[in-house]
Amino acid sequence: MVLKYTKKEFDKMLRDKLTSEYAVSLEVASAVQIYRALAMITREIMSNQQKVFQAKTLGSGHKQVYYLCMEFLMGRSLRTNLFNLGINEVAEQVLADADIRIDQIYDQEPDAGLGNGGLGRLAACYLDGMATDCIPGTGYSILYEYGIFKQKIVDGWQQEAADNWLPGGQVWIKSHPDQAQEIRFDGQAIETWDGGFHHVKYENYNSVMAVPNDMYVAGYNSQGVSKLRLWQAKAPSFDMSSFNAGNYSTAISQSASAELISKVLYPNDNHTEGKILRLRQQYFFSAASVADILGIHLSQYGTLDNLPDKVAIQLNDTHPTLAIPEMMRILLDECSYEWDAAFDICRRTFAYTNHTVMSEALEKWNVDIFRSTLPRIWQIVCEMDRRCRIDLERAFPGDQGKINYMAILGDNQVRMANICAYTCHSINGVSKLHSEIIKDSVFHDYFLYKPKAFTNVTNGIAYRRWLLASNPGLTNLLSDVIGDGFKQDASELKKLEKFAGDASVLERLGKVKRENKAIFADYLRKATGQEIDPDSIFDCQVKRMHEYKRQHLNALNIAAQYLYLKNNPNADFVPKTYIFGAKAAPGYYMAKQMIRLICKLGQLIDADPAVRDKLRVVYLEDYCVTLSERLMPASEVSEQISLAGTEASGTGNMKFMLNGAITLGTLDGANVEIADAAGRENEIIFGMLTPEVNALKGMGYHPSSFIYDDNVAMAVLDMLERGWNGDNFSEITNNLRNSDPYMVMADFKDYRRAQADVQRLYADRQTWNRMSLMNIANSGIFSADRSVMDYARGIWGITPVK
Repeated sequence: MVLKYTKKEFDKMLRDKLTSEYAVSLEVASAVQIYRALAMITREIMSNQQKVFQAKTLGSGHKQVYYLCMEFLMGRSLRTNLFNLGINEVAEQVLADADIRIDQIYDQEPDAGLGNGGLGRLAACYLDGMATDCIPGTGYSILYEYGIFKQKIVDGWQQEAADNWLPGGQVWIKSHPDQAQEIRFDGQAIETWDGGFHHVKYENYNSVMAVPNDMYVAGYNSQGVSKLRLWQAKAPSFDMSSFNAGNYSTAISQSASAELISKVLYPNDNHTEGKILRLRQQYFFSAASVADILGIHLSQYGTLDNLPDKVAIQLNDTHPTLAIPEMMRILLDECSYEWDAAFDICRRTFAYTNHTVMSEALEKWNVDIFRSTLPRIWQIVCEMDRRCRIDLERAFPGDQGKINYMAILGDNQVRMANICAYTCHSINGVSKLHSEIIKDSVFHDYFLYKPKAFTNVTNGIAYRRWLLASNPGLTNLLSDVIGDGFKQDASELKKLEKFAGDASVLERLGKVKRENKAIFADYLRKATGQEIDPDSIFDCQVKRMHEYKRQHLNALNIAAQYLYLKNNPNADFVPKTYIFGAKAAPGYYMAKQMIRLICKLGQLIDADPAVRDKLRVVYLEDYCVTLSERLMPASEVSEQISLAGTEASGTGNMKFMLNGAITLGTLDGANVEIADAAGRENEIIFGMLTPEVNALKGMGYHPSSFIYDDNVAMAVLDMLERGWNGDNFSEITNNLRNSDPYMVMADFKDYRRAQADVQRLYADRQTWNRMSLMNIANSGIFSADRSVMDYARGIWGITPVK
């Protein structure tokens, strides 16, 4: 729903807010005060709109969806919400009249870094999509005091600093301490039967209070508003007796240990303490969310019998799995349901989204840690395992190997993915290829057991953030050529396809890209001092730093191009700027080595006058959503080079496509659908296919067989091994020579061929611009609006609120 405020009305709202909150006029207010005042106005508008939307939802007895995810990578909220509410232009005009640039105000907001990468960004996009589609939705997560760390690169090494985002982000959040939930850890759970009634008594447990904090996301031109409820951990009460007895440290430490749960996103879990804290985080937010959902439902309907008809709960990855045994606990212990009836309610309510095909990434918890931390949940999981094995024995009589593999407990571990697969009525992958792979591999036996439960929902992005709000040049071109319909409905972008042969449109498209590149180069120079050439190809790989995403394959090719230019100084070579952005998990040593390699390569090239005008490497420190919004409009090549069969979907690839970048990638994840949508001829595809990868693994993969008949590979590995300026990269080269788990060397030669294709195609600008146009025109299916409607129809059984 676009709001209509005159300039005079909005000016008065802003001035009144500045006076009441800060006792200042607009003329003397600081940028921070103006940002906070605008945020408060926007938040109040959304809060009122959400109350009306929720009243309509409850008044019509509408089903609601609750989206549980360990992370929501929200980025900044002000610009997107002003934009979605339709008041960005009037706000900009009011500030301009006071000689204030609105971009300066936007820059006062920190990124809400409550996420790590694609998983958290997807969850944020779905809140936007649900609100836009008028699907009543609430997200649940943790209010991390420190989000994803701030990254500093010092001499090539990643160093982590605390990301204290809350002081600047607090203005978007309203706390509701009166709605806090008590969460119990540790101690003993003692089951007793008295006259046929089941009782559970807890002893010696530790309590933590979960305090809800709400923020809102407005839909675009819609009455819908999504709520994100973030749980903050607080000690139940301050230990006054210890404090009065002089045991100050005891009193303080009890409070601090409770509050540790919502302190930091993803503690390092390469030690036992980190594992325990992570398990506590997962139970804390799952249990608080389930209690909240059931409380809301009971206050409306007075019974839980109809829960599956009125509530859909989506578990985004395995992190919120404990919501299932926690709901069983409430139904059994507090509502006196029989097991079968309770389990049926859970089965029909819960659905699970899988995000990884790598079995080592499917969460498993050590039984001893699990039993001592969550004693009652452990008892329920044991009973679930017993019944699961009976059910599986009926389905696969005598096949003990299969049953053991599918069971919930095994190898002294609790298997979270199996709890989801056994319980949930729907199990979905996040791209067509990924959804087929999970049926063929990690969940093959569960697919045989319950084939109708498996489905696919390809990921989507909140496309307006990366197009309308971040790329005004392209947005204006599209409006001129195809009208404004694409702003509401991404499928309207398809109309652009008619202009693939229109030389004037292609020329305009090229000019828009060149302007965006100049804007990004200017930003980079001012922010970091690095100079890049807007007339070079901008080749971008921005995503989490991980071996399977193969940033080191990209780095090997840069080294190969460096050696080529050193040996052929007069070669015809289109200048190239390689742009990287990525954070490595703090405990992931090899990923940190990969960052060091990329940064040191960049320094080597920069210091060499013979090549630096043709080749440049930029590492974007502390890559985040806001930096992504700056980069995407300027991008020309989208590097999506994971080993086929390892990336579930990707969403960065969709943002690049939307902004007209050409995908240089393997047929992995959603790259397959991107190539299908835009036409294979409009992407640059290389590398083995998933069946070829599996066949090579089956035969026994030996990287040496791909190295020794490839002179370029040998020269590059030798160069990295020898190193330069006192640095060498033998840990990376040893890994590639000996194990090479993600088959970098097997794809290296074809990757170089693909990079040569980039050079050749880019030299013909009309061809390149036509490929770019075809990507933009066919990116509409990757909208989160479409993804959310796929979930609503196929999994949740929800229709939009009219």
